[in-house]
Amino acid sequence: MNTPGLRVGRVAEEAGVNIETLRYYERRGIIDKPERSLGGHRVYSESTVTTLRIIKAMQGLGFTLDEVRELLDASENSRGGKSGLQLRAQAKLVEIDQKITGLHQIRASLVAAQEAGCDDLMQCAESDCCPIPILEISRNMDASFA
Repeated sequence: MNTPGLRVGRVAEEAGVNIETLRYYERRGIIDKPERSLGGHRVYSESTVTTLRIIKAMQGLGFTLDEVRELLDASENSRGGKSGLQLRAQAKLVEIDQKITGLHQIRASLVAAQEAGCDDLMQCAESDCCPIPILEISRNMDASFA
């Protein structure tokens, strides 16, 4: 088969990814397996570069690889219809807002600990007046891993 297209190095370079990243995305089914040349080399379509750029952009916006795959699959299956990006973007905004709220709480605790002169974690953990809510934080961590 003499398929015109791009070889793996060129695709990786144009998309700004590592060759191993490209192969990983293939194994995960995020991008289609390429055709092979008569010499056995992978030959990608131009659209693979676009897909890789989309993957990088969506990861930069906080989407996981699984979420990106779902979005790509939905786009491919919608064929010009709705792909669910709006709904998924709204859900991601809620998630990000929750993380921002949590980060503000963490920051406030650290500022309070700094202002209170806290310097000994054991004393803080055993003190009811420590500004770092150690017991609460440890419970929340346990709950998030349960």
